[in-house]
This record gives sequence, C-alpha cells and structure tokens, in this order.
Amino acid sequence: MKIAWVTDSTVYLDEHLKDHPDIYIVPLLIMFNDKEYLDGKDLTLEEFFQKLESSPQLPTSSQPAVGVFAELYESIKDKYDAIISVHLSSKLSGTYSSSLQGSQMVDAQISVIDSKILSLPMGKLISRGIQLQEEGTEYNAIVEELTRLANHHETYVTIGSLEQLHRGGRMNAAQFLIGSALKIKPILYVNDGELETAEKVRTEKKAHQRMVDIFVKAKAEDPSISNLSLIYGRTPDVANVWKERLQVDFPDLEIQLCPLGPVIGVHAGANTFGISWYQ
Repeated sequence: MKIAWVTDSTVYLDEHLKDHPDIYIVPLLIMFNDKEYLDGKDLTLEEFFQKLESSPQLPTSSQPAVGVFAELYESIKDKYDAIISVHLSSKLSGTYSSSLQGSQMVDAQISVIDSKILSLPMGKLISRGIQLQEEGTEYNAIVEELTRLANHHETYVTIGSLEQLHRGGRMNAAQFLIGSALKIKPILYVNDGELETAEKVRTEKKAHQRMVDIFVKAKAEDPSISNLSLIYGRTPDVANVWKERLQVDFPDLEIQLCPLGPVIGVHAGANTFGISWYQ
C-alpha cells in the first residue's frame, strides 16, 4: 500500500526523512508587525530570533486554514492508496482541527492523528509509521500503533520566555506573575497534549539538571528506553553539553538534538530547553 504522510511545520524530521518524496509539510503562519510569514519557508530559525530581538511587538502564530489541507489532500489523493496526517497537539494549536476538517471535504482514505506533542518527538511518530509501512504492516494497524505511541511519551521543558508563553495564551496570568516576581523557572511537562507545571526551581541550571534526573530515573525503571530527544531554542551548546554527559552514562542510548522551529519560538523563547522520550 502506498501511503502519503502529511504533517505541519512544527515537525522536526531526521536527515533521512527531510527529502522523503511521500512526506508533505503544511506551514503554520507567523505574524511579525502585521507581516505574514510561512513557517519554515519565509523565515529560518536564526532569522526569526533576529527579528524577535529587534521587534517592538511579540510575534503571533496561527494554524493553516482548513482549505489549505483540503486542497493538498485533493491534489495528492490519486497518487496514493491512503493518507496519514500527523500534527502537533490539538491542545496547543488548531492545526489538527483544520487538518481533520479538511480531510472530511475530500473523498479519500485519510486518518488524522493528534500527536499530542510537536518537533522531533512528532517526527519520530512519522518515522515509525514509515518503518511499519515498509515492513508491510496493514494500514489500520499503522494508525492504531501511532495513536498508541502518541499516548506514551514523556516530555519536560523549561521555557526561555515566560512572557512569550503567557502572551501566546499558553500560561495563565497568575502563573506568569508568580514566576516572574519570584524568578522561578517552572519545569513544564506535556500531559495529554497540554502543558502543565511539573515542578518549580530557582535557576535555569537547576531546572536542566532536574529534567535530566527525571529521565535518569525513568531509564532506571525502564531500561528498554532506547532514545532521547534534546530540544533547544537558540542554545545548541547547552544541548551538546547534556548530550555528552548523558552519553557517558548511557553509551548505547541514541540521543538526538532538535532545534525548535520559529512557530514554537513564538511562544517559548530563545533559551528554551527540553527533553523527550517514548516509553
């Protein structure tokens, strides 16, 4: 069975998938001072952060329109037997909803999956799906497995800018005021696709160490965990330091570094750092 894979621009794909002929990426939109940019096409990550530093206003983002997805599905449906569309958490963006509505306008076999995550962890879902496809796994079984995996990841993150997270609607006013006034660095985790506070610490360094400690404990409890994603904004050096440290303790662990895209940067900020793994 020939399957088309559709996703959105918050995804981070491994090198071997970046130019895959059957993967289609729909860009989200970024607004800077009333000017609109297509995420991943009109702005690189570095260009985004440069604009962020010089802009008097914080940028905003929005999901693709329903019609964008419907048009894409219509244009590719005759080339494939089916389509699987994997998107960032429906609780963080309306992209999943737009994709689902667009799929209902097209006469084709389309399954739309809420990854309940974004970035490299979402890319790993697509990678796993393609692997299953190549192994000859039946279509419905692929969809079921990806849906199952979406509920079995652990993701923790420290946000580089609480102000951006708050103004983007991802943190309530009380949390923002307390965090800013007390100079607290909250450790957030993704719970069923939604950001929630796991712990609160005083410094960025302690927050990073605590997240790594959480992973080390999880790895001790489940030695089968074989890969880890280190997610960062504009600080690859921080991610590299932690990769080197973890590789000493876990030489067989596959550790991947993942820069956040501009859309995530809108809400998270340059100094964001996170860790993620599938159970």
